[in-house]
Order: sequence, then C-alpha cells, then structure tokens
Amino acid sequence: MNHIEKNLFAEQHTHHHTLRKAVGLSAILVLILLVAGGLRYTSNIHEAKALEQQTQRNLIRTVNIAHAKADKPQNTLVLPASLRGYSESILYARSNGYISAWYKNIGDSVQRGDLLAKIEAPEQTQELAQAQAAREQVKTRLALTKSTQERWEILRQHDSVPQQELEEKRSNYQQTQAELAVVDANIQRLQQLESFRRITAPFSGVVTRRSVDIGDLIAVNGKELFALAQTDKLRLSLGIPQIYAGDIKVSQEVNISISGVREKFQGKIEHIAGAIDPITRSRQIEVVLDNPEHKLIPGAYAEVSIHLTKPIPAQMIPASALLIKQDEPYVVVVDKQKKIQFRPIKIGRDLGKNIEVIAGVSPDDALVLSPSELLEAGEKVIPKLIVLKDSENKDKDSKDKKEEKPSSVTSARGKS
Repeated sequence: MNHIEKNLFAEQHTHHHTLRKAVGLSAILVLILLVAGGLRYTSNIHEAKALEQQTQRNLIRTVNIAHAKADKPQNTLVLPASLRGYSESILYARSNGYISAWYKNIGDSVQRGDLLAKIEAPEQTQELAQAQAAREQVKTRLALTKSTQERWEILRQHDSVPQQELEEKRSNYQQTQAELAVVDANIQRLQQLESFRRITAPFSGVVTRRSVDIGDLIAVNGKELFALAQTDKLRLSLGIPQIYAGDIKVSQEVNISISGVREKFQGKIEHIAGAIDPITRSRQIEVVLDNPEHKLIPGAYAEVSIHLTKPIPAQMIPASALLIKQDEPYVVVVDKQKKIQFRPIKIGRDLGKNIEVIAGVSPDDALVLSPSELLEAGEKVIPKLIVLKDSENKDKDSKDKKEEKPSSVTSARGKS
C-alpha cells in the first residue's frame, strides 16, 4: 500500500470514527430530551392532580360546630319581693265631721272591733232628732186615719156614707203608712251614719299609719285616717317569668331571705294566677309566710328562692344553632361521615343566648353554628369545634373575685 492509499484509509477511518461519535452524542442527547420530557410530563400530571385536589378542598365548606349540653334537672329561681301584711287596709271616713278623739297610735296592736277614733257631726245629730220627731207626728196621724177608716167601714155597712168617701179614708190611711215607712228609712240612714262616726278596726293587726289628729275636718272618702296590717301572717306577691311559669305549683315550699336578718324563713305558694300578664310576661303568685312572733315587718325587702324541677330532660343549645325553616325549628348536624343533616327539633324555653331543646338533640350531636342558607343535606364539610364558655361558671367566677357575701343563686329574669 502506497503512501496515498494509507492517507486515504486514515482519513476514512477518522471520518467513520467522527460519525459514530456524532451519532452516539445525538442518541445521548435524544435520550436526555426524552427523559427530561418524561419528567416534565410526570411533573405536570402531579401538579394537575395537586391543583385538582386543592380545588376540591377549597370547594368543601368549613363550618363551626358545638355540642349540646345537658340542662340541669333542678334550678333555683331567685326573685325580689316585699313583705306585706296578710290583710292590709286603709281606713277612710264614711261620715262628715271632725275628729273629737283618737285612741290608737302607730305600732299599737288592735283587735277586730276596737275603737280607733270618733267623729263628731252635730248636724247629723240634729237631723236624727228632727227625723225622730217627724216620726212621732206621722204616728199620730196614722192612728187618726186608722180610726177614721174603721168608723167609715162600720158606717158603710149600714149604708150611712157613700162608697167614695170610704175609699178616700182608706187612701188616707195607706198614704200615712207610706209616710211612716219613709220616715223610718230616713231614721235608719241617720243612725247608720252615726255608727260610721265610730272608726273601728276591721281585723286584728297593727296600726301602721295614723294620719289624723283631734280637730281635723273629715269628709266622706276624703282624707286617710288609719292604715292597718295583719302581721301574724305575711304574704309576698311576685311575678314568675314566663319561661318558668309552668314549673310552679300551689303549696310548693319556698325559701325566703330578709335583708338585714340572718335567719332564713320558709313559706308556701298559696295562690297562682290563671293567666300570664301580657305586659310583663310573668305569672303572679302569692307566697304566705307565718310570723307568729312578729319578727318580720311588712314592707321589708325580701328574696324568694324557688326550687324548680324540670319534668322533661332537656338539652341546651346555642341560639345561633337554631334554624327556622318553613315555620318549623331545625338544627344542622354534622354526622360521623362529616356530612350535613337537617334535623327537626322541639324547643322548650328561650333563654336568650341558649335555647332549651326537649326532643331531637343529644349531647353527641355536632351542631353547626350560624348555618349558611347554601348548605344542603348530604354535603360534605370540614367541621371546626368551637368551645363555648359556660355562662353560669363565668358568672360564678366573677362573683368569687368580689368581696365575700352571703351565698346566693344567680337571679333569673323574665324573657319572652
């Protein structure tokens, strides 16, 4: 092989080697591009799935939930009241005149019928004397007309007088009888007015006010004379809020605390109103308290504690969980699969922030707070538990931080 052929062979060999190297590099580049494309494609698929999942998560609503709490079977209602005498009366005059004497002062004990004061009325005394004198005159004329009629009856039997004259004599006698009846009625009226001049106690009790003195001019139903109160028994009138109106009973015992008195007292509910006052939305009751030793004074401030027992077990739910749909009460519940359910309930009392539910809710139910109108039955949601503070415990804690005071139960106010 000559030198030229050797050079040509070397160039061909170099060319083939360069070509194989270029083909190898191209294959590697293509492989790299394919791998990069596959990775990009896989990354796009993963991102698309992640975006879809995120979108699905964003479409699921997040709702605030809370659980119902079992209501206490017993509750104590504390209401303010004022002590009153079992019987109280303000005495007024039923006869005109002036006070000539009074016999009982404030704080004096009296028995029924005791004389409290006297009223002098000279004009009425003169009227009574005049009426009695007029009666004597009428009695004299009555006797004369009676004897005249009897004589005319005899004469008429013998046909000595006409029938017309006999009828006139009979008429005179009947007219005189009527006049005597009028005079007697007037005398009875004046005698009764005279009895009214004696002011007596209508029942046994204590004089709480005396508003007259000797010489005071008195008119009928004008100035107040005396005020009496029966203190061996006392009564308290108070209004029970509508939400508790059905839980009280006649003869139910209550505890009574008197301001300034350490001793506690017990009374009984004697009367319960048959209707609720539409203005105050309360039901009036009367509590009777025995006071044989007269320790308690009418007019004193008192607090009445009434223990109430609920006949039906109930659950307390936040007012924000209540939903009214087609005039029916509902709650929105999140079940164990985190799906929405609409459940009808039967409510009891409206306590403002809380609602008493007597049917349809259990403590395990997750209740949606302030449910949206867009929620649908069966919709999946993300529940977020909200822990609600117990208002009673909060009030108790705030009370404990204050100065020490006699223990009492939180007073209830009527809400409608």
